[in-house]
Amino acid sequence: MEDINQKVMLLAILKKEEDESINDVLLKLENSRAFSLKDGKKIVKELKAQNLIKDGALSIEGILKAKEAENFFKV
Repeated sequence: MEDINQKVMLLAILKKEEDESINDVLLKLENSRAFSLKDGKKIVKELKAQNLIKDGALSIEGILKAKEAENFFKV
């Protein structure tokens, strides 16, 4: 899981509001032009395949990877 887009997605999901869905996160990232909705959905699918997202939320492993991504982006 060294893809920068996956790190962005994990971090965005980690930082989402409690009442937001993953789809809301995808729309926010598309609006900010981080990547297209199509690419975002592909990334979410990859993260689900890696068991980093389960039942519409980050798994324990997903949370750990998202925190690693947060540290990666800190300056």
